[in-house]
Amino acid sequence: MEGQSIILLINELIDRAVRDRATDIHIEPQEHNIRVRYRVDGTLHRYQSLPVHILPQMISRIKVMANMDIAERRLPQGGSFQARVGDRPIDVRVSTVPSVYGEKAVLRLLDRSASTYDLDVLGFTDANLAMLNRIISRPQGVFLLTGPTGSGKTTTLYAMLNRLNREDVNIVTIEDPVEYQIAGITQVAVHIRAGVTFASALRHFLRQDPDIMMVGEVRDVETARIVVQAALTGHLVLSTMHTGDAMGAVTRLLEMNIEPYLVAASISGVAAQRLVRVLCPQCKRSDPVSREDILLRFGEDAPAGEFLGPTGCERCSNTGYRGRAAIFEVAELSEELRHLIINNQPAHILRHRAVALGMTPILADGLRKAASGITSLAEIERVVYIERQGGEGLA
Repeated sequence: MEGQSIILLINELIDRAVRDRATDIHIEPQEHNIRVRYRVDGTLHRYQSLPVHILPQMISRIKVMANMDIAERRLPQGGSFQARVGDRPIDVRVSTVPSVYGEKAVLRLLDRSASTYDLDVLGFTDANLAMLNRIISRPQGVFLLTGPTGSGKTTTLYAMLNRLNREDVNIVTIEDPVEYQIAGITQVAVHIRAGVTFASALRHFLRQDPDIMMVGEVRDVETARIVVQAALTGHLVLSTMHTGDAMGAVTRLLEMNIEPYLVAASISGVAAQRLVRVLCPQCKRSDPVSREDILLRFGEDAPAGEFLGPTGCERCSNTGYRGRAAIFEVAELSEELRHLIINNQPAHILRHRAVALGMTPILADGLRKAASGITSLAEIERVVYIERQGGEGLA
């Protein structure tokens, strides 16, 4: 294949991915072909197969665009570039890894024009939104948002920053990487080789007269300690963790050997979120599921109502879903919860009391969205882990 044809091919793959609302392009060498898959609404779908002999040219072209070393084929590499599809600027992050049949490339597509940074439209219930606004309106404290990779945590944090972004406050962030740029906020990217880590950047931030700090993720003990100390010395800190549920963020800090009294004093609130696929409005249909089946699958707290399910049509590429929505659980730390933390109570006790004090479990939030026709019961079951022994829904 000619060089110009390869350029056109890569451009077409990106253009089609953007038109199909894909977040990632996977270019995967197989024994006899190249498999190209798009991740749409969180699920991978095969797009096409290409002849395997053009793989080296494709990877070289992508590396040139991303300013990577085209001669290095034995080691993983990363890079980025900006593309334009119509009048939409698309940031593309590239990762390559060597495999048995050649290098695999994954292109992450970040569409700036499609970004939503408004807390009011992310899917919070009125009660959860009011609680969240109380938490982030305080001048100090730590707010931790939990969820797996790809659950929309960064979008939610950016929406919070957007709400807090004013002329009279100094907001700084340390991210890995900076996904979107927000006017009026100082954003710093992690750069391991240059010594810029979450912890090192946080130490320098404290000399920058900040009011609000956002840390992409609390990954280690050093970062956790600085985050806690920053909150105790009068700063609002927003960050994320990878834990199963909202209260799991508290127990994770305790597992990092942060003293219970420091955790209790510094944490203002915690939340968890997941993304569920939205039923295609064109072809969603009634799901004839029995009340007995719903109770068996989701427990006694499952709401009543007529649930809908996917069918599949041309508009949703025959998946039955189009777009995604978030489901949440949000907990504001009360004096009772702080007392339980100081006394080193286990995670299930903290969660039980948080629910008793007003936290809506993420399963319940998801089931309400299913009952209102936004998503399906199958999608809630796919995304939210459910304890089968009568327990509450956990992530």
